[in-house]
Amino acid sequence: MAETKRIITIFLRLLALGATVSATVAMVTSHDSAEVLNIKFMAKYNTAPSFKFYVIPEAIASGYGLVALFLSRKSWVDGLIVIMDVLIAMLLTSSISAALAVGEIGKKGNGHAGWLPICDQVPKFCDRVTGSLIAGFAAAIVYLVLNLYSLHVVLAPLFPV
Repeated sequence: MAETKRIITIFLRLLALGATVSATVAMVTSHDSAEVLNIKFMAKYNTAPSFKFYVIPEAIASGYGLVALFLSRKSWVDGLIVIMDVLIAMLLTSSISAALAVGEIGKKGNGHAGWLPICDQVPKFCDRVTGSLIAGFAAAIVYLVLNLYSLHVVLAPLFPV
């Protein structure tokens, strides 16, 4: 039974690691340029602070996910890992929310503020950002499942059936 729990945990951690790494790589490599009224502009992830805020937690989650795979399974380390999983899930959720807000403005604009959509001019950039946000959202969901599973494993001995 303990081996099954470990395999499930490793599987979830590998899923989370893959999602966070792909989200980070897709966002960092997203760039495109367009020319509007003879003015050329570049669309890059690092021009929007909320995209930077998105990339940094995704990279932190990637590093943490890699380290967590190789940590020993001692009782105090397991408790620390559960706490860190919760913190990483919260960090990912907040960064995705910020990036989604900016992505929505980039895609649809804001008529009340006079902001025009840019995805018609830089579709390659918007497609990469969309892919990155999907992968980041998947990572947040995997961390949520991992947190729920960890709580189940920790609380199961306290409430025997």
